[in-house]
Amino acid sequence: MYDDTCRFLAEHFSADFASWLMGEAVTMTELKPSELFLDPIRADAMILLQSEDSILHIEFQTLPKEEIPFRMLDYRVRGKRRYKDKTMYQVVIYLKPTTSPLVYETVYEMERTRHEFDVMRLWEQPTSVFLQYPGLLPFAALGQTLNPAETLRQVTEIVDRIEDTATQANLMAASAILAGLRLEQDVIYSLVRRDIMQESVIYRSIQEEAEARAEIRKQREIATNSLQEGLPIEIVARVTGLSIEEVQQLQQQLNGSAQS
Repeated sequence: MYDDTCRFLAEHFSADFASWLMGEAVTMTELKPSELFLDPIRADAMILLQSEDSILHIEFQTLPKEEIPFRMLDYRVRGKRRYKDKTMYQVVIYLKPTTSPLVYETVYEMERTRHEFDVMRLWEQPTSVFLQYPGLLPFAALGQTLNPAETLRQVTEIVDRIEDTATQANLMAASAILAGLRLEQDVIYSLVRRDIMQESVIYRSIQEEAEARAEIRKQREIATNSLQEGLPIEIVARVTGLSIEEVQQLQQQLNGSAQS
């Protein structure tokens, strides 16, 4: 949910992100991970943006991970191989406060190799930075503020003044979603206009994803009950719409539970 929201913002407000992270208001287009020969499964927390001269590689992270520094080196090498003449700016953006030392790592080193990248810890960034650009407004409540609820209220007032209804809805929804990393839902919904956010692409996408997950859980539950009743795997797959492989995995899990 947070990854999808951040990716949406970076893609649709690329000039705002470029101004913040690169110091120049350049409109950038999305660069597909496949163009750098990256496994699509890694696209969840990452976005690549490109202009004529530059590539902006952003990693959004809710929690720190040990493999991040190596991954930044890996992406940089792939970018150099594919776009030899383009400068690549690499930034890891940590969304949620943590005391982990991993969020302070900005270098990957191994034998005779050293690679540097930038890190943004949102909770250390002045909220005034985020209030300057429409595309960064949803990050304001995660910034350096002692009163995130008041900051979110400021954000909603600014968003309310945006004339384009689609932009207004998307920023309202993104602000509510990301504020969930720091505020309780009842506080968020007392400040955010739900009637506006429900019209956003982001909100509808999350709702559809939640419904799809619920349907999958229901199918797996039916399949598990059917297997416990002794129905053949092929019939269970046909009734539930799951693949043979998925039903076989459920059968293995049931067998494992029975043995333990």
